[in-house]
Amino acid sequence: MRWENQHPAVINMITLYNKKRFWAGILLAQFLLFFVFSKLKITVSFFDSFFEIQKQFHQLLFAWIPFSFGDILYVLTGILALYFIFKLFRKKTRKGATLKLLILINIFYFVYQIFWGMLYFQTPILEKLPKSEITLHQRKKLALKYLEICKTTRNIVTQDKNGIFVVKDVKIVQNEILARQNELPSFISDKKNTGINSFKPSLFKNVMSFTGILGYYNPFTAEAQYNDELPSSFLPFTLAHESSHQLGFAREQEANFVGYLIGIQSKNTELRYSTEYFTLKSLLNSIVGEDPEFVKSIIRSYSPQMRRDRLYEKVFAMKHQGWLDDFFGFTNNLFLKSNQQEGSITYSYFIDLLVHYENMNTK
Repeated sequence: MRWENQHPAVINMITLYNKKRFWAGILLAQFLLFFVFSKLKITVSFFDSFFEIQKQFHQLLFAWIPFSFGDILYVLTGILALYFIFKLFRKKTRKGATLKLLILINIFYFVYQIFWGMLYFQTPILEKLPKSEITLHQRKKLALKYLEICKTTRNIVTQDKNGIFVVKDVKIVQNEILARQNELPSFISDKKNTGINSFKPSLFKNVMSFTGILGYYNPFTAEAQYNDELPSSFLPFTLAHESSHQLGFAREQEANFVGYLIGIQSKNTELRYSTEYFTLKSLLNSIVGEDPEFVKSIIRSYSPQMRRDRLYEKVFAMKHQGWLDDFFGFTNNLFLKSNQQEGSITYSYFIDLLVHYENMNTK
């Protein structure tokens, strides 16, 4: 074969190589740039403001679709990524597939950081609350308080023929959550409520049940995804939690706290009970390592209705236990820690926020 016939092929190979280097360099530059941005208050503030400006349009763009468009997007992206990865193992298509995979990763990472990732570095809510000491005694006192509140509210919610708490109409709960977002304390949140119902039952509900994932926020479509197979005791608070992400609270435990603020004074008894029950369980979870006997005594003091709810939760969890739950729990913990969060192993940051807030209101 003559050189002049090879020359165009060589040029194409060099061009492809340069393109791969370019996109690999862009990806590295993105990693470095967003890392620097995360350390600067002015850039974090910019992305916070950008989220506020675009979130209403972002939610409107996908809210009208009757199913979870974000889940479809994840499936299509996953298929495309697997297709390129498969091509990496074939010598003829390896170079082109590498380039396309690099472009896909660049786009995915850039969009994620612009619309969501930088919000993990906004000013923590804890800095907006008065500082106070958090003691075991305080947490026990609050656990007793929320036990009695739970008992009272549990008496007035609907239950099924087996005596298990049920949510009558999830749409009513969703609309109540959106309305309650307007009542958040201004010193904690100045984020605007869009009033757009973009809650979507996830298409991955079976997988979610086996991984212990109650819900998640999709930053690409601004949808609040939830597992509609959850026991009702989980469901309303999960919706409140995911709606907090839609407001712009990225950290998981801060979304828990904002979800608590949304639900705890609600006139909707289903939302209020789910919030009170979550708070009680979180308090007990923070106490059990220091005083397991106290936790046992609290659980023994549950009302018969609460015991039935707890048993139903345990049956649901046992039914869906498996290696997926262990794997996703581990990977989720790594993700949370990489974004300056404590991970799913501990609820201490939520408890810190709760105790500081309760102390402030009792002074």
